[in-house]
Amino acid sequence: MSTRPRITFDQRGWCNACQWMEEKKKMDWGVRKKELQNLLDNHRSTDGSYDCLVPASGGKDGSYLAYQLKHKYKMNPLAVTSRPPLSLELGDKNLEAFIGSGYEHLHVSANLDAMQKLNKLGFIEKGFPYYGWLITIKTIPLIVANKFNIPLIFWGEEGEVEYGGSTEFKDKGIFDIEFIKKVYLESGYEKVLKQMKFNKSELYWFNMPTQESVDSKNIKMAKWSYFEPWDSYRNYLVAKEYCGLKESGNSNSGTFTNFAQNDQALYSLHAYMMYLKFGFGRATQDAGIEIRRGSMTRDQAVNLVQMYDNAYPSEFINTYLDYYSMTKEEFDAVLDKYVNKNLFNKEEGIWQPKFKVGKDFTE
Repeated sequence: MSTRPRITFDQRGWCNACQWMEEKKKMDWGVRKKELQNLLDNHRSTDGSYDCLVPASGGKDGSYLAYQLKHKYKMNPLAVTSRPPLSLELGDKNLEAFIGSGYEHLHVSANLDAMQKLNKLGFIEKGFPYYGWLITIKTIPLIVANKFNIPLIFWGEEGEVEYGGSTEFKDKGIFDIEFIKKVYLESGYEKVLKQMKFNKSELYWFNMPTQESVDSKNIKMAKWSYFEPWDSYRNYLVAKEYCGLKESGNSNSGTFTNFAQNDQALYSLHAYMMYLKFGFGRATQDAGIEIRRGSMTRDQAVNLVQMYDNAYPSEFINTYLDYYSMTKEEFDAVLDKYVNKNLFNKEEGIWQPKFKVGKDFTE
């Protein structure tokens, strides 16, 4: 969608995610594979210590990375999970299955009170329902790597490149702390944390290590999608076969897929707020991925987006109100604050689109 932040289009009407898809097919990935091999060879442990860290929830992407590192590249990875708020039973079972398939794992539960207040503040001040948890997804791996002297951290894909956005890091495999704060935490990390009335110990897992502390341990942060063509469906198949991943029995809220983001309930609210802000939701994201990997036509995608995108997360509303300690009126006021009034009208208490997905670029 043209409303996606930082997205650009060429003269054909192709967004930069589709341009990258085109470019990936022509690249010599052997060059980057050698870069990866050299990076791993230079850090591979010989004494049984952990030589790399993978943030993992038991989902498809972290499971795939851990499998590749352990079995293909003969590394000794430590998997690390930040316990999510409002975890779902399926996600808990998938994490257990992942650990049971042969991975050493550290499960970190950040201070629950601080997590709840940071998530609520992120919801109100940034329109980001799990901002506190998002912080720990980045900080906990760094803190653990620092403590255990683990030299490599591998995250999955570079979302800006793969899904449409800034191409600044298209040709960079290693990134730094400032990139995390700017892109993933939307340049609001310090502002949000300063509003918290907690002591240092309560905010321990939320505090971002400095670049100096990371550099002093020579810790490298890398994106796997730089080293090989990223394919989330392939990741799912590998995780399903080798790591015990199970799908939801039904399609997930707001989309036609059932094998991703099954670990916690706040993602449905995040996807719905994305829809209200920008006019595209989870179905649009998933359909774009399917089109780019050649498994779906544009017409099929348009039909699915029209069916699924405008999905009010009604099944979780009472859970959200209880978690945020909000009335329905207070909750709806936050949604109203972030909705794009140029794209939506409110009808019977629910925001409805003024637009219709499906027009060609040339129209």
